[in-house]
Amino acid sequence: MTNHKHPQRRAILLVLDSVGVGAMPDASDYNDPPNCHTLGNVAQVCQGLELPNLASLGLGHIASVEGVEAVREPVGAFGRMAEQAPGKDTTTGHWEMAGSVLDEPLALFPQGFPNEILKPFIEKTGRGVLGNKSASGTVIIEELGAEQQETGKWIVYTSADSVFQIAAHEEVIPLEELYQACKIARELLDPHRVGRVIARPYLGTPGNYARTANRKDYAMLPPTETVLQRLDQAGVPVTGVGKIGNIFSEKGISRSLPTKNNQAGMEVTFQLMDEQKDGLLFINLVDFDSKFGHRNDPKGYGNALEEFDQHLGALLPMLNDDDLLIITADHGCDPTVPGTDHSREYVPLLVKHGSLLPGTSLGTRSTFADIAQSLAAFWGVSPLPVGESFLPTNT
Repeated sequence: MTNHKHPQRRAILLVLDSVGVGAMPDASDYNDPPNCHTLGNVAQVCQGLELPNLASLGLGHIASVEGVEAVREPVGAFGRMAEQAPGKDTTTGHWEMAGSVLDEPLALFPQGFPNEILKPFIEKTGRGVLGNKSASGTVIIEELGAEQQETGKWIVYTSADSVFQIAAHEEVIPLEELYQACKIARELLDPHRVGRVIARPYLGTPGNYARTANRKDYAMLPPTETVLQRLDQAGVPVTGVGKIGNIFSEKGISRSLPTKNNQAGMEVTFQLMDEQKDGLLFINLVDFDSKFGHRNDPKGYGNALEEFDQHLGALLPMLNDDDLLIITADHGCDPTVPGTDHSREYVPLLVKHGSLLPGTSLGTRSTFADIAQSLAAFWGVSPLPVGESFLPTNT
């Protein structure tokens, strides 16, 4: 596609990582209980959540959430989205909302990785491997951290997602060596359809280990062209905040601004709102998932949601009349059900734009790719093969 003059307009796509709004009909196929409902169950444990700004956009009309009113006159449009692709992981969810929908799931290795993967990894990195099983990251570091410090081997583990995770003590193996090992693993794993390689550095002593904020993700390339690439080719600036750049291997990302947590993610967002009046701001807020969902901490999850809502209260007045705001999630991670894995859930869809009548119900969308199609329509780039825009045709 050749460069052309695009409309000078701005969209803010905020992904609340793992904030699902109820089990999809096929949740049992993913070993999820029918009652998984990340947002609803968190609110119940917290005996209600104070989310007035999300409520003002229409959150209370999407799902029953204790403490969140279904306001009579929402200022936004609201709905929920089903995931079309098989899976319930970060990579699959983000790719789909960018218009690249997997037709077969990414590979899982619940019994650990086979020798055909580990042997060349050990040879190319020059270090042995500990673990090689499905585990919680914090648990396996407590279990094997001391041995890792003594031997200098990698701790390799996976989860219910398509991930190859490498943990190493920062004072034993330098970060750059860990990152290089992840790049080696990424090349080895591409033919095996593993979604992400994740660097998981940690510090501390036995019984007192803590993962650091120096995590890095190395994702497979999306299987098809994304709306991000089309926007970038059309000269629309695409800024990725948080782990967005990693998820898309920087393809279609004009500028990547990694952040350590939700607070930093919102601080960068506010700065961009002041500085960047044109283009897509694509933001992932990861704490809900990494700090609270996977760690079965519903009260921490609830606090993080209330903190985000306060940030949203500051963001809403910063919007111009023609700004497009989309708030959604990439999957669920219900901290109240057994296990520490993601859950196969619907995700919320809250949209604010001058062309959409406030209080419009967007219904249940059949794919996250409706976001990609809407962004394509917003800037007038060619439509994608999947998805249906939720914006009026004359936007």
